[in-house]
Amino acid sequence: MDFGIQGDNETMYNEINELQEGSVTSPKGYKSGVTYAGLRAYSPDKRDLGILYSEKQATVAGVFTTNLVRSHSVTLSEKHINSGYAQAIIVNSGVANACVGMQGLKDAEEMASSIASKFVIPFEDVLVCSTGMIGVELPMGLIRGGIEKLNLENNFGHEFARAILTTDKTTKEIAVSFKFEGQVVTIGGCAKGSGMIHPNMATMLAFITTDAKVSFGNLQAALKQISDSTFNMISVDGDTSTNDTVLMLSNGASLTSEILPDMLEWDVFLTALHKVCEYLAKSIARDGEGASKLIEVIVNEAATLNDARLIARSISSSLLVKTAVYGNDPNWGRIMMAVGKSGAEVNESNISLFLNEICIMEGGLPIPYYKEALIGEMRSSDVSIRVHLGLGDFRAVAWGCDMSEEYVTFNSAYTT
Repeated sequence: MDFGIQGDNETMYNEINELQEGSVTSPKGYKSGVTYAGLRAYSPDKRDLGILYSEKQATVAGVFTTNLVRSHSVTLSEKHINSGYAQAIIVNSGVANACVGMQGLKDAEEMASSIASKFVIPFEDVLVCSTGMIGVELPMGLIRGGIEKLNLENNFGHEFARAILTTDKTTKEIAVSFKFEGQVVTIGGCAKGSGMIHPNMATMLAFITTDAKVSFGNLQAALKQISDSTFNMISVDGDTSTNDTVLMLSNGASLTSEILPDMLEWDVFLTALHKVCEYLAKSIARDGEGASKLIEVIVNEAATLNDARLIARSISSSLLVKTAVYGNDPNWGRIMMAVGKSGAEVNESNISLFLNEICIMEGGLPIPYYKEALIGEMRSSDVSIRVHLGLGDFRAVAWGCDMSEEYVTFNSAYTT
């Protein structure tokens, strides 16, 4: 199933319902707990340590950073998911646990061991995630005290989504459901991330849960496929973090049969998972540091799926395109520059280009347009760039945000 082509999935999307106030604990059998441990500056509503917990052992899948400098929390979690099972995810915000030597691995192991002891589950069933400042050791005294205060609650998913934030302005969470064997099956998720965001994930954490029954191998394949068309298609600033992690748990608490790839319901499951991940990915791009607009780049008629994705990413991550969008400047030559530098197959004489559905180039030639009308369109909080290559049938979508003075100001004084 090609999740670059959403039109083919329209019928299945109609079978999937988005839950009001949905969260990562909306699926059956999940609880969470949060506390303020003191890792971040205090405020009355601040939370910086959270746990996501399945009441029964769940199959697990994970996708991790491609950065070769990586957090020891990533190293531990990647090792633990090799068993195919997990039951708890402990997350701290404020400190990345990266670039601190082997002490970082010892600290991640201690976090996992403490959770395993507290909730009487196997050490290997605990996953650890960290986000925050690089080059700072985890303050284990504070974390030990925080873990002692953690209690599991039902319907506490919104608090968990808040506990994992760093520079984010808002939480990012969703849940959807569909029917299988007369039962309601639910997929929920939450994420954090607003800077150091680029394809192959970024300084983002995403946690997805389902009460469907899916095997380890099939869950891993599904998560990888969907991540490639969602989380790996967003860009805020062109940097890839040391900590990015997407984890998914499947605990079977819906009490339905196992969903298998040869079933019609597998396509429904994939479509529902795609809906969750796309929403979270777009929410991250929209919440980019200093951003005021979401940029959606749609590339049609590419020779290959890889070409479509290369071009979509090239446009969405171009600083010149981002600054033009910020300034409401219809300088479409920058878009064509990004198309040409992508490394994908391109024939200029075939290209058509649209900005917020206004055609500005067709068959490789510019189309006269009313400039003030296009400037007005670009003042929208959502800006769409659509490119038709005229070379094939493949399609991809990428998301980014505009680049403002606020991004430079914020990141020039991040630690000071």
